[in-house]
Amino acid sequence: MDITFNNEGLIPAIIQDQETNKVLMLGYMNKASLKQTIETKKVTFFSRKKERLWIKGETSGNFLKLVSVSNDCDNDALLVKVNPMGPTCHKGTDTCWRESNIQEFGFLSLLEDIINERKSNEQNQKSYVASLFSKGLNTIAQKVGEEAVEMIIEAKDDNDTLFLNESADLLFHYLILLSAKNFKLSDIVTVLKSRQT
Repeated sequence: MDITFNNEGLIPAIIQDQETNKVLMLGYMNKASLKQTIETKKVTFFSRKKERLWIKGETSGNFLKLVSVSNDCDNDALLVKVNPMGPTCHKGTDTCWRESNIQEFGFLSLLEDIINERKSNEQNQKSYVASLFSKGLNTIAQKVGEEAVEMIIEAKDDNDTLFLNESADLLFHYLILLSAKNFKLSDIVTVLKSRQT
């Protein structure tokens, strides 16, 4: 790895969660801390305040387990992907920017939030989602079954537009069912990951 250290012999290291892609913190490494990080698989920095190598988590136990290290296009910054073993910030938050380090799924996460908001305010809304919640779990589960059958029927035909629309309907109603059961997509991802061999 071709790396350009600054005049103090340091290079900024951006720490990113491998799973969620959240930026957790920024630290500085020198040659010795980078070498130790790679050898031990525990992220180690050079502390400018303490003027020594510092293993993240050496006091708290919230280590950062190394996944990968890569340098940027100018070779003067590192991207260090990790699996955090607890909150990253010394103030106890997930990140040094006070963000929650949770798995997000882009638009699907936004859709989950909308569904949950309509679930919690079902009495005050006249939306389709609120009406499903007001009818109860059996109605929601039945709707998922109907959408699954419609998607299967369209899968056997050659109309991609109809297949994609029925797939979207199934996913939408499945998210409603997950919410009705008080689960989220992240819970399903956890189960799927546990099945990896």
